[in-house]
Amino acid sequence: MKFKKLFAVPLVALMLTPVAFAAPVSVDYDHSVNFNQPKTYSWKAVHTANSLWDKRVKDAINRELTAKGWNEVPAGGDVQIVAVEKTSLHQEYDTLYDGFGGRRFGGFGESTTSLDSYKVGTLFVNMFEGLNQLIWKATSSNDLSGNPDKNEKKLDKDVHDMFKHFPPKAGA
Repeated sequence: MKFKKLFAVPLVALMLTPVAFAAPVSVDYDHSVNFNQPKTYSWKAVHTANSLWDKRVKDAINRELTAKGWNEVPAGGDVQIVAVEKTSLHQEYDTLYDGFGGRRFGGFGESTTSLDSYKVGTLFVNMFEGLNQLIWKATSSNDLSGNPDKNEKKLDKDVHDMFKHFPPKAGA
């Protein structure tokens, strides 16, 4: 019995680890809209901090919607899409103690505090019916690296996660 308990806690912790490191994706929609009826979309706007990413964002979303049976039209689609990317700088303090006891015990050690900065990219995707009727929105955030290829892979995965359960069922 103790043997089972001994391995149960680490096993549960190991299973939950990928969830803790997954990029947070949030999706919300108007539950009264039947998403199986609109089948065409057009782009209203794409705004990113780097114009090279406009096409990448648009292509990633187009791939997901095409896979779901939706078709892009140049203008006048059943749904208008707006995608906005925001990049922010996050900072985190790390303190390392060397020696015995640290400051809490009045010990003999020294501490070193460093400030780590990293970029976080957030993508907002909104779908509108008519001019201003928001019917679906998704948000995803992820740490950015200095490697554009890695960032593009993260973008593709995050957009895939946004549209994983698309189109939502009416009244669900």
